[in-house]
Amino acid sequence: MVIDSHQHFWKYHPVRDAWITDDMSVIQADFLPHHLLDILQQNGVDGCVAVQADQSETETQFLLELADEHAFVKGVVGWIDLRAPNLTERLAYYAQFKKLKGFRHIVQGEPDTAFLLRDDFCQGIQALAPFDLTYDILVYPIQLAAVEQFVQRFPAQRLVIDHMAKPYCKTGEIESWEKSMRAIAAAPNVYCKISGLVTEADWQRWKPADFAPYLDVVLEAFGPQRLMYGSDWPVCLLAGEYAQVKGLVTDYISRLSAAEQAAVMGGNAAAFYKL
Repeated sequence: MVIDSHQHFWKYHPVRDAWITDDMSVIQADFLPHHLLDILQQNGVDGCVAVQADQSETETQFLLELADEHAFVKGVVGWIDLRAPNLTERLAYYAQFKKLKGFRHIVQGEPDTAFLLRDDFCQGIQALAPFDLTYDILVYPIQLAAVEQFVQRFPAQRLVIDHMAKPYCKTGEIESWEKSMRAIAAAPNVYCKISGLVTEADWQRWKPADFAPYLDVVLEAFGPQRLMYGSDWPVCLLAGEYAQVKGLVTDYISRLSAAEQAAVMGGNAAAFYKL
């Protein structure tokens, strides 16, 4: 089974979705399951995991409703205020939704590079374990030093790095990012999504070779049993079609065994998110 471990749905709203700036006009539109289903079928993808793009419980409920209506949406990574005093109560509420697999906070947007290490946030992460929920780590490379400490605090929590922590594919800078990613990968409970790369490169002029050095690092560090394919659709449309993004991954991993390729393209996501 091929699973896209990372994509988004939204009904475009210019105020709420102000992060979609005018140079991203191609995604200033609605992107809903009926838009994605044909694309997945054309590309031999059996299902997907819908990930939050807005930091509200309204977003979480919206994604859960879509997942309830569409069988190919296998899981939801929502948003919840992990620092809220009533967090346990809210988590208990969400326990009724079988497709709710975990949560994410847009840490990359936090001005504090050590945001992940705040006591109240870490208490929130600790509260996920009794509910068997995952946490997606969305950061920029500048925040990776905090991620190194963060993963050490939670050795039993299922964690996944989104978009390979957005390496500097456009400039080719790799040294600092590589050092941190290898340190993070030493924690066996941390997975990594091969996703979001084309939007970190030159949108018009990227080529597959731009990503090879970064892919080499995560393949060696995490191994094929802790990597998972994700399209980051529709954000990926800024720099390429779905087939191009998927092809980047399938071409790169074609050197692996059939079992390892199957793990990266779906098995690992199914195991991590318990789809």
